[in-house]
Amino acid sequence: MNIAQYLDSTYLKTPAQSGLSDEETLQKDIELTQEAIDNGIFAVMIRPDYVSEIKKYIQERNSNVVVGTVIGFHEGTYSIDEKLTEATKAIADGADELDFVINYNAYLKGDVGLVKEEFVKCTKLCLQNHKIAKWIIEIAALTDEQIADLTKNISSWAEENFPENYLAKVFVKSSTGFYETTDGKPNGATFEGIKIMLDNAGRLPVKAAGGVRTPEDAEKMINLGVKRIGTSSALGLIKKQSGSEGY
Repeated sequence: MNIAQYLDSTYLKTPAQSGLSDEETLQKDIELTQEAIDNGIFAVMIRPDYVSEIKKYIQERNSNVVVGTVIGFHEGTYSIDEKLTEATKAIADGADELDFVINYNAYLKGDVGLVKEEFVKCTKLCLQNHKIAKWIIEIAALTDEQIADLTKNISSWAEENFPENYLAKVFVKSSTGFYETTDGKPNGATFEGIKIMLDNAGRLPVKAAGGVRTPEDAEKMINLGVKRIGTSSALGLIKKQSGSEGY
């Protein structure tokens, strides 16, 4: 199995989180991108501040590596206008795929109308600009029933608002990798959580993010039906080594 074609090689720490400077963070993104170019990895997933430089780097090397970025990251509580503004800039900077953190806190409070509105408006912006939209639901913050319900809602909203031929460009994604859990519980994709998402996503593709650290786990996720895997251990997965980083 060619795992590389499913991978979003990911580095999402801010300089403040990593203790690196902006220049050092950009250098890490460049190294990540060169790894992707050299090893046939599908995409790199980076913070919005670095999209324009990485897009330029890829174009200068005539590579087809896709540039993804995150919107409303990582809490998801940004207003709709803030998410639209951040997404508009990312698109202008050259992002090919935008991974939005859905406002799962609003969903948990019962404000499903707000969640639907942000989904429709932000997805419309992406599709109008021929970009991929992925919606992170943060499964570690949800019960199994909530994972099923929110995934099903996203699927229904997509089918209600967008043509059938656009649905393959709207993903449901498991995790940010930054959610803080208790008692050692996983904060990323689990086989159980991904199975629930797949069972409720309808015609939307699913992305497993966080916690996929061995080639065996990656292949199992792919065999379950996921179309993409977000990981900070992309090279290790390809080289048949276990990853040690958190995402």
